[in-house]
Amino acid sequence: MNINQLETLLTISRTMSFRKAGEILNLTQPAVSAQIKSLEDEFKTVLIDRNQPVTLTDRGQVFLEHAERILNIVEELKQKLSDLNQVPQGHIIIGTTSTIAIQILPRVLTYIQNQFPMIKTTIHSMPSSQVMPAVEQGTLDIGITYLNDRNPNMEASTLYYDTYELVVAPAHPMSNLKHTTVEALKDIPMIMLSPDTFGRRFVDQIFQKYGISPNIVMELSSSEEVKRMVELNLGAAVVSKLSITNELKQGTLRMIKVNELELTHPVGVVYRSGRYLNSAIKQFLSDLKGMPETQFISSE
Repeated sequence: MNINQLETLLTISRTMSFRKAGEILNLTQPAVSAQIKSLEDEFKTVLIDRNQPVTLTDRGQVFLEHAERILNIVEELKQKLSDLNQVPQGHIIIGTTSTIAIQILPRVLTYIQNQFPMIKTTIHSMPSSQVMPAVEQGTLDIGITYLNDRNPNMEASTLYYDTYELVVAPAHPMSNLKHTTVEALKDIPMIMLSPDTFGRRFVDQIFQKYGISPNIVMELSSSEEVKRMVELNLGAAVVSKLSITNELKQGTLRMIKVNELELTHPVGVVYRSGRYLNSAIKQFLSDLKGMPETQFISSE
């Protein structure tokens, strides 16, 4: 049984003629007859009384009721699929770091929800090193992370650039400095991000490059945790500049420029190459890529 056969039966019931049904459906009369005969053979019953005028048998009437319901369901399905192209809707699972989740996503998701209320999002916060593998494995639809590690199986677009900065509490001995060198960090207590984060790998590379063994007094999994410990003056730290906007405004942290750290790092959106993108994901990616960099790095 196929949809064309059901449409043919419905048209015959309305026209009471194989010939007229064929004209409406752009089929020859033998083709119309063959479709009905195929249905009758499949269900082992007579659906149409072929005496003039053509009418449905009792079984044909029962069959027609179900055929109309099936055709209505198919039409509803077509309409819903069409609506998806016009009104983006669906569920998106996004993975990112806690810093990005706190600092960036509220602005982005507020815009998305206001414009497209039928798009629903789930956010998973994780270390930056886990974002891309999770996207590649399919447990995340989209990742927002540092793009220094390229992956041929992923599509990536840069959204903005971040830097890493040295921060201390106002009571720290170095708090009055505007600039310092990485050499000056070799003896001071350092609060570090955990080794599975991009920021930690970057700082480790800088220290290794200049032959410095830092005095690590604490390791924490997120920039938010690191900042709180620095505010308590338990040590200095190197964290994302984006993550310290509020603390600098409030005066709970002081930023000190370190020339050797002044490298920019692209932050962007990633998704798996070749995967199916529903209308929600397409709209989210389109809007995300179209946003100006100030939307992400604004201090407001």
